[in-house]
Amino acid sequence: MVSFLISLGVLIAGYFTYGAVVDRIFGSDPNRETPANRLNDGIDYVPLKWHKIFLIQFLNIAGLGPIFGAVMGALYGPAAFIWIVLGTIFAGGVHDFFSGMLSLRHDGKSVPEVVGIYLGDKMKIVMRVFSVILLTLVGTVFMAGPAGLLANLGLTGIFANKWFWLGLILIYYFVATVVPVDKLIGKIYPLFGAVLLIMAVGVGGSLVFRGMDIPEITLANFHPKGLPIWPMLFITIACGAISGFHSTQSPLMARCLPNEKYGRRVFYGAMIGEGIVALIWAAAAMTFFDGGILGLSETVAAGGAGLVVNKISLGLLGPVGGVLAILGVIACPITSGDTAFRSVRLTIGDALGLKQEGIKNRLLLAIPVFAIGFALNFINFSIIWRYFAWSNQTLATIVLWTAAVYLVVNNRNHWIATIPAVFMSAVVTTYILQAPEGFRLPMTISYPVGIITAGALFILFYVKAVRKNAKALKAA
Repeated sequence: MVSFLISLGVLIAGYFTYGAVVDRIFGSDPNRETPANRLNDGIDYVPLKWHKIFLIQFLNIAGLGPIFGAVMGALYGPAAFIWIVLGTIFAGGVHDFFSGMLSLRHDGKSVPEVVGIYLGDKMKIVMRVFSVILLTLVGTVFMAGPAGLLANLGLTGIFANKWFWLGLILIYYFVATVVPVDKLIGKIYPLFGAVLLIMAVGVGGSLVFRGMDIPEITLANFHPKGLPIWPMLFITIACGAISGFHSTQSPLMARCLPNEKYGRRVFYGAMIGEGIVALIWAAAAMTFFDGGILGLSETVAAGGAGLVVNKISLGLLGPVGGVLAILGVIACPITSGDTAFRSVRLTIGDALGLKQEGIKNRLLLAIPVFAIGFALNFINFSIIWRYFAWSNQTLATIVLWTAAVYLVVNNRNHWIATIPAVFMSAVVTTYILQAPEGFRLPMTISYPVGIITAGALFILFYVKAVRKNAKALKAA
């Protein structure tokens, strides 16, 4: 219990301390006009109140990510607490803040366009492909998953048909993707964001007030299958520590932020909120079941992370928990799925240079995207989906390198982005070399190659960015 409470306190303190450092180094300017005001089009660029933007951002980046990821990460034991806390404060918070604020500084552009400015056109093309594929997969899974769950709620007739629910969700997705951001997302999503927070606070409060035996932090590996903590844990817990998906969502809210002074509250703050949610669910997963992590493993084997969430919600919160579990497992993925498709529309629109004030261009972009998403439901893309976790963290790594270059170019302390960029470079390289869906190389090869690759990328960054900028400043 002590480790859990300390971890919770450190996360909260991280927002007020390191979050302030990151904000100061970036140089937020409350007098600088934001795209929401300067480019207000009534569709995607719409000024909203900061607390609404925070809840929407929190819901967009969270959904089920910090819950399911934390549940699966809990199988490794309380070492997961360390990654959630340090990852959120020093990697995820930095990543989310810069992905939002750099978009803000560049007319609300989507992340591939921002990456292209600082890492070049080739990387921009890579990021476009990465982003569109990743977002389409997220949208499709968050379309099919809730449809299957709704069809299995014990209803009869057409309501027990997955394709009926799939059709309804698809229609909702389409509407949410093309209507002005303040008409649907701006009105409903803050409520769902609040529900997700309330659900986490309820579970966390139950753990504390019932005096449940939350294990203390140790570096020991408890995974039933013996999977190594490095690099598997750092890929398993993405949302709740650092996730590239967040960088695709931040530009949505960067187009709505009325003042730069709210950047830390919205982008860094939402990531801290997600870290707290992940910490609570990791603790609950390790503690709730008889036999601890072994009991958790058996429940995961029986019904996946969804069954774990359902049992914990009902067990700790009673009937109210059951309702919240339904909202969490069904509604939250839907709200993340539609913003994923909206991000695809904006990303492709930015790539093609298409203005989207008129409905014609929005439909021109949205219809093919949804046709592809719907078609994916007819094939088994589980193998492709396995690469999502690695792609997600690779995307985050590229964004961190982008932030590092931005800081160098602007003669600011780049280490706040460079250190997590190097770390994540080692993680994603080691993982793809070692993972079953990767090259399946032994640790004796994957570990040193991962570290060497990360070091080589730092040297490249130092030569291409740091030294080049130093020479430019000296010449000036």
